[in-house]
Amino acid sequence: MAGHSKWANIKHRKGAMDAKRGKIFTKLIKEITVAARQGGGDPNANPRLRTAIIAAKAENMPKDNWERAIKKGTGELEGVSYDESTYEGYGPGGVAILIDSLTDNKNRAVSEIRHALTKHGGNMGESGCVAYLFDKKGYIVVEKSAAEEELLMEVALEAGAEDVREDGDNFEVIADPEAFEAVRTAIEAKAIETVVAEVTMVPQTLTPVEGETAEKLIRLMDALEDCDDVQKVYNNADLPDDILGE
Repeated sequence: MAGHSKWANIKHRKGAMDAKRGKIFTKLIKEITVAARQGGGDPNANPRLRTAIIAAKAENMPKDNWERAIKKGTGELEGVSYDESTYEGYGPGGVAILIDSLTDNKNRAVSEIRHALTKHGGNMGESGCVAYLFDKKGYIVVEKSAAEEELLMEVALEAGAEDVREDGDNFEVIADPEAFEAVRTAIEAKAIETVVAEVTMVPQTLTPVEGETAEKLIRLMDALEDCDDVQKVYNNADLPDDILGE
């Protein structure tokens, strides 16, 4: 996998989401609620919940908001029940797309996702059509200015990371999802600041897209991320830096 292209895609996704602060809070609250419902309300015993709370804090979500979401998940407060689903499809240029959804209305979610794909040059695929092209991994990005490569590599690998590699102005740390918490904790214990720290779907290979096709794909990604029922969108596009810069 070409790490730099992956980081560029993440930067684009994060930039698009930063422009929609209210939607970020909504998606985080959903994730916290579901995590608490499935694994209990104690973040020390529930890695998924702990990760979601860290993400909420990073977005400066008020403590009352995420605590209320936990209580809704554990049943202490009345709340909406969300269904988790993953949809698969293709974007412009044959780019593989995975879409994670949390919704209280699956019919609405499917309709919105299909509409976004069709409108922007993509199409919904059958279950399993692209999932095999991605691996679930812990993914951590550290700016080169924030850590010496030798120290980061030593800390990350000792904590259980699979790989540490260069990515332009950054380092990427890849870990098995089960080791992600230990690796992130070890890195942060050395006061090394992370830019991205999440369990995500990492593409095994990338599909190059350029020009108008790349622009169409970016519009599609924005449209999908703008759907209320969509939590995360993953793709295997290799997007040019100049397109992302625009």
